[in-house]
Amino acid sequence: MTEFPVSGVETYWWLPVVTAFVISVFTSTGGVSGAFLLLPFQMSVLGFTSPAVSATNMLFNVVAIPSGVYRYAKEGRLVKSLVWTTVLGTLPGVLIGAIVRIKFFLDPRPFKFFVGLVLLYLGSRLIIDISRRLSQVKSTGAAEFKVHEDKFSFHSISYEFQGKSYRASFWGIFNLSLVVGVIGGIYGIGGGAIISPFLVAVFGLPVHTVAGAALLGTFITSIIGVIIYSVLAIWFTQPDMAISPDWALGCLFGLGGAVGIYIGARLQRLIPARYIKIFLAACVIFVAVRYIWGFFT
Repeated sequence: MTEFPVSGVETYWWLPVVTAFVISVFTSTGGVSGAFLLLPFQMSVLGFTSPAVSATNMLFNVVAIPSGVYRYAKEGRLVKSLVWTTVLGTLPGVLIGAIVRIKFFLDPRPFKFFVGLVLLYLGSRLIIDISRRLSQVKSTGAAEFKVHEDKFSFHSISYEFQGKSYRASFWGIFNLSLVVGVIGGIYGIGGGAIISPFLVAVFGLPVHTVAGAALLGTFITSIIGVIIYSVLAIWFTQPDMAISPDWALGCLFGLGGAVGIYIGARLQRLIPARYIKIFLAACVIFVAVRYIWGFFT
């Protein structure tokens, strides 16, 4: 057994690695690092409930995501206009969210309830998208499975994928990203797990093109999030309350996640979009119901 002093967690060193690997293989196919499932694991299984759990979750993103982004970029499915639009919105939101987490969600019970509500809404959006069969793109191994004509402006973003043009409002995605940044700053996920389903379900963008941008946006936002939590740890000093990330635990999660995200990114083009969204919806709703039910019982 290994003891992690910052978080107070005592567990086998390989458990964070294996857990992150298994989760990330599946979730990364939808543009989600797996942090939104690692948080419940840390809180419920490892008993890590201080504000530092959010910072540690973001540290996982920083270590794990680059391998997946590299794979999506190599395959020509990294929509840069989406990356910068979401990052510009989420960055200020993360700062607000981090402060809210420390000031108002120190008790893990209401924080778990908050997490449950966020995940329930996320799962509902995915189910609606599945039922309407939006943004369905057939999976293929052909060379044309790449993004073309990727254009960015402060009015709209646009690109082509498999012979079809897609366009979305810059300010619509920016405003959504700002709200998501606040939620992600509180939750410790960087926002990718929320923005990705919205881009698919609300803006009608194909999931096979959203994944890489969502991961890279989450990576950049998480770097800022880790810095913010580390700085806030200096200002908000209270006895027996950890705020800065558990670096050892976060890096172990990140190592497993790095391998899992790379494999997931490589497999994604072979998986139909509908199946990806069904899997994400099932995972999200399971955790959401568990936390909301636990709050009332």
